[in-house]
Amino acid sequence: MSGIHRSPWRTALHAGLTAALLAVALAGCGSVQVRPEPVLPEPLIAPMPARVALVLDDELRSYVHEETRGGTNWKVELGPGHERMFRDVFRSSFSELAEFGSGAQARGADVQVVFRPRIEQFSFASAEETGGEYWAVTIRYVIALTSTAGEPVDNLSLTGYGSSRGGRAGNALTRATLAAMRDAAAKFLVQMPRLPVGRKLAAGEVLTGADASTPRDVVEAVPVEPEEEPGDTP
Repeated sequence: MSGIHRSPWRTALHAGLTAALLAVALAGCGSVQVRPEPVLPEPLIAPMPARVALVLDDELRSYVHEETRGGTNWKVELGPGHERMFRDVFRSSFSELAEFGSGAQARGADVQVVFRPRIEQFSFASAEETGGEYWAVTIRYVIALTSTAGEPVDNLSLTGYGSSRGGRAGNALTRATLAAMRDAAAKFLVQMPRLPVGRKLAAGEVLTGADASTPRDVVEAVPVEPEEEPGDTP
């Protein structure tokens, strides 16, 4: 499994990304529902000269994280925001992009490789749980690469980390989630061209099962970088 690690350029890219926040607190029923939707402006990088396919399937588009913790029901609608995020990131990363709703639809496409991202895990910690003022979010992704014949080529591991200082629960969780999504987007944009599979794509190679890499685990440290968020009070 190829790893996409934290980039020293993340801070600069992070500053260039804006986000629209949507947070709904369902009063009176002990529930918090949020729907983070990031907006990714044109990054200051040149797209890689490659033809690729992006599969945004039902699993990703409808992904919802739900849990009950401390007497509160939490619902985080991640699908719509991630559909938009991956579409924007891949359009910025590659010169030619074909989008499909399933892997089957991408079979036989005139591309060099097919990407299928999925959310592997979403987790968060509230200010009370971190023992401080900030909320923290971690989102783990796996991006499967296959040939146009459906042969496995690679699996990219990608983890986004985000944090936010205090405020109302819905707003704080939304901001921390958006920060984690921006972190993941920045890592992919900067580091994809450096990976072996990225270099092959830039060279014009059409990837097949023969290009499959040896899987390996990737462990990343969890940074805690709470940021001041004006205009939000508990």
